[in-house]
Amino acid sequence: MDEQQPQGNNKGSDSDPFLVNYTSSDLRTASEFLATWLPFLSRDLCNRCTQSLSDRIHSIDPGSQNDAPHEENDAVENCDNCDNCDAHSLGSWKDGAEPNSNVETPTQRLSWADMAQEDDEFGEEEHENNNDGVNVVAGDSNVSDAAKVVASSDKPTLPREQREYIRFMNVRRKKDFICFERVNGKLVNILEGLELHTGIISAAEQKRIVSYVASLQEKGRKGELKDRTFTAPQKWMRGKGRQTIQFGCCYNYAVDRDGNPPGILHNAMVDPIPDLFKVIIRRLIKWHVLPPTCVPDSCIVNIYEEGDCIPPHIDNHDFVRPFCTVSFLSECNIVFGSNLKIVGPGEFDGSIAIPLPVGSVLVLNGNGADVAKHCVPAVPTKRISITFRRMDVSKRPFGYVPEPDLQGIQPLAYEVDQEKKSSGHRPSRHTKRYKDRRGGGRNDAMGSATRNERFSEARDLNLSSPRTANRWSRVLGYML
Repeated sequence: MDEQQPQGNNKGSDSDPFLVNYTSSDLRTASEFLATWLPFLSRDLCNRCTQSLSDRIHSIDPGSQNDAPHEENDAVENCDNCDNCDAHSLGSWKDGAEPNSNVETPTQRLSWADMAQEDDEFGEEEHENNNDGVNVVAGDSNVSDAAKVVASSDKPTLPREQREYIRFMNVRRKKDFICFERVNGKLVNILEGLELHTGIISAAEQKRIVSYVASLQEKGRKGELKDRTFTAPQKWMRGKGRQTIQFGCCYNYAVDRDGNPPGILHNAMVDPIPDLFKVIIRRLIKWHVLPPTCVPDSCIVNIYEEGDCIPPHIDNHDFVRPFCTVSFLSECNIVFGSNLKIVGPGEFDGSIAIPLPVGSVLVLNGNGADVAKHCVPAVPTKRISITFRRMDVSKRPFGYVPEPDLQGIQPLAYEVDQEKKSSGHRPSRHTKRYKDRRGGGRNDAMGSATRNERFSEARDLNLSSPRTANRWSRVLGYML
């Protein structure tokens, strides 16, 4: 159905000739987006100017009802005389300045793509690929309402394919990690092959995943998952309490009571990969995070409480490379080094620490997976990570059957201008086909992708003590 032009008693859209050229859905989207950015736009503005800006943003929405609007003209006239108002400053909020009470500000640092598209697209794809209801783990009827997709929404949206492509093109990718160490007498970049991708999972999708993990955790406590799916060790000391949920296979971290060595257990019973996690896997392949030659067929959920950690290790070669881990709930550091040392409970000494933002995906390959050990020091607050890996074919458990809906996944193509392609123009000279060094063929638009790969936000490591500072003094290089 065609959108109608804004009608009714909306002050902004009726009186401003600029707004009448836009549909009501365009105006509503603009209002929601600007409202999300209100804390930034109104920094160092006085109360009057902040309220005026908030009212102006809300007036864009043709559906908004503002019965008692503030006088915007008065606010503008008084702005020059306001000592607290500095429209050009990037400082913090002035004391006493309050945003409109109807505006909810995000509690986590989000990417532009996340703020521009807060929809939960996982729900749509999961519904499309879950018509038979075979996977009982994913079909959890007890998942909280916050984690469920609202079937009907007043918010008009682009088709899912277009939304996905826009978000895909806004993914930020960092692939230039450098830290040299002497290994076997040679200087080696131990971080070669490491990649960090952000903008893959939106805040709404993160919320859905975290809620679903909580429901799986509850199922595990009640004994409703298969024998080796859920593990909850007793926390007898700092760092020793991380709970795990494994799907696709059961990985044995150390020699167990039956004498089984570390690696994939061939006879252990675990649940298959849930549908929601399959959606994540498909996105990882389609959005060029993992190559199509290395589609994960297993995953492990790590649930950290305050003080929990993962000790130094290199992932077992029962799993092929590359593999990746997705971070949720809180940011933490992952420490790399060819010779990591245990300093104390949950404390490790290594060459370099890399922050893992909430919602980010860290890909481990090359030296980053096989030369450098990695560990997660004791986390300051609750954290969830999901590691996706592909099993070596010869190491798969007995009776393993490949997931039909994880076959034949193809990466999205980078297109600078789809209109040119559809009209018969040749692809941009900046786009070329090449063989991915990880083994999968893919298209990369060097213009857009290279800009994204250059992203980084320099962050200082919080060195809390001279001893900690000395531990990190061996860093030979870390380029952002």
